Amino acid sequence: MRCTAGRCDGFLRTLARCADGVLCLRALRYLKASIICGVIAFLVSSGLFGLGAFRVADARLAAFVGESSPPEIGKAFQYFLMLVGAFGIAWTTIDISRFPLKCAVAFVAVAECLIAVWVAAMFDVYFSPFATITAMVAAFLCGLIYSNTAAGRRKQVLQQLIGERVSPATFPALLDCDVPLKFEGEVREATVVICEVFNHGELMREMRVADYVAMTNSFLRNSADFLIARGGYLDECDGESLRVVFGAPLPDSTHATRACSAALDLAEHLDAVNRECKEVWGHTFDFRIGINSGEMVVAAYGARQLGTFSVAGEPVEFARRLCTANTIYGSRILIGAPAYNAAEGTVEVRPMEMIQRSSDGMQKEEVYELLGRAGALREPDQLRRDHFWKGIVHFRSHQFPEALAEFQKAIEAAGPDGPSQFYIARIADIHTGNAPLDWGGPKQ
Repeated sequence: MRCTAGRCDGFLRTLARCADGVLCLRALRYLKASIICGVIAFLVSSGLFGLGAFRVADARLAAFVGESSPPEIGKAFQYFLMLVGAFGIAWTTIDISRFPLKCAVAFVAVAECLIAVWVAAMFDVYFSPFATITAMVAAFLCGLIYSNTAAGRRKQVLQQLIGERVSPATFPALLDCDVPLKFEGEVREATVVICEVFNHGELMREMRVADYVAMTNSFLRNSADFLIARGGYLDECDGESLRVVFGAPLPDSTHATRACSAALDLAEHLDAVNRECKEVWGHTFDFRIGINSGEMVVAAYGARQLGTFSVAGEPVEFARRLCTANTIYGSRILIGAPAYNAAEGTVEVRPMEMIQRSSDGMQKEEVYELLGRAGALREPDQLRRDHFWKGIVHFRSHQFPEALAEFQKAIEAAGPDGPSQFYIARIADIHTGNAPLDWGGPKQ
């Protein structure tokens, strides 16, 4: 799908002003199409009605229901019914994706119109259904024609490939964007957030299967719903992890900032979920989060029945490696340098490792731990960050006694700290000659 910034920025700015969870935009594209189809159908039926095209049919139907001759028909009422029928059928035919359901709605509407003739006859009133039925049939045909165009199929395609993987506010934005859907693929700057649980083995051993499944689903549902509500696209969700993309399908120049903000809030939200899990099941999840930005290929992948919109590329895989690396450092949220550079000024971080991502070994890149929003850290956390940062500087300069002192001060400032304890242990390993860390990236 291609939606250039210049053509969609205004629409995205409007979307960004929506209150959380509130739909400020509807399917404007389909509303406009329904109005056009309804006007066409109304003009056709009202023209025929004005020319008296239904008089003979009215006389025969009146005789059939027991009226010797039809009384004078109220034109204002007939025009009102034509208008309502035309716009109602046009809207449902265009908005409903499944063809059988389109036909069913139109058939029921026509049947109700015919039934109204007999109901009115019971009160000695003749109701002419022909003009209204003509309006509905014309609207149905116009709606079908539009539904078979690229614009008309847009909703069906989006529901098939994206469905409920985006928020109720984002789906109308995708539907109304005036750029054609191109799912054959394009390179897009985006940010990937991966949240994974790392104590599944322990939970499976200690819990009943039904409880394990219920607890896992609670975690996945809470995580997915939370990130989707924050504007993310749920790309992947399995029994142990989920992957959410910011900056696709809709482009977003602030994707990294929004992803970092959502991840920080998600961690707090999942802490609350863990407290509930502890009360109900007596267990908690060991979850970690990895965030990475970069150029990735966004496209529709898979077969027709299993096809879905997704992202692919090295930045996506590296986000998963970052998530796993949390278990090594004792951190909770790790972000890559591209994500930090894009969100710089809005987040608080501390350096974790200089890594080598390229195969030629010529370029190294920093990995950071995401601590919070800019200026939002408590004083003890600020002290811990500052001491840790100094410790890293000494460590990389091979000033190990000074580094050890700073890491210990970081722990004293705000209590137990996984990354500080990791580097304290690492300094001990260096003194004993043990091999340096390697999780598929870091090199000393």
